[in-house]
Amino acid sequence: MEVSQRRTHRAGLRAVASVEALKGVLALTLAYIVTRAIRHDYDFEELAEHVFGFFHISLEHNWSQHVLDWADKISAWHPAVILGLAGAYAGLRFIEAYGLWRQRVWAEWLAIISGGIYIPLEVERLVRHPNAFHWVILLINLMVVLYIAWVRWDEIKAGRLAGG
Repeated sequence: MEVSQRRTHRAGLRAVASVEALKGVLALTLAYIVTRAIRHDYDFEELAEHVFGFFHISLEHNWSQHVLDWADKISAWHPAVILGLAGAYAGLRFIEAYGLWRQRVWAEWLAIISGGIYIPLEVERLVRHPNAFHWVILLINLMVVLYIAWVRWDEIKAGRLAGG
């Protein structure tokens, strides 16, 4: 692959790498907050109700009830499970971010696969509970997966032209 060809994708790959690293940081931060709250016997359902009240969100919304149900269940989780899952997720995001930042082919494939896995789940959520949030998440994920796939295709095509 020509060096100039690889450089044409540097800014885009680094932008995606930054988003992936941010997702890892957010996962670890949220896990830390949740585990601290569990250790201090904090009532997550009460917290969710306060947040909804602050933002004037009705508790009658279907998705509000889902959040309240999740908040009620999370307090029963063991902190080690939360930290383990968040650590594994963040580790994957950091590895992917490193590889994309360094323009590694394996990281591009990892981004396509790991992003593509979520698309059917996001579509299913959108079908069950159509709202703007699910649309935004699906569209962002689709844009990232399609962009990285385009980068891979462009690099494969350039490699074939240079090789033959």
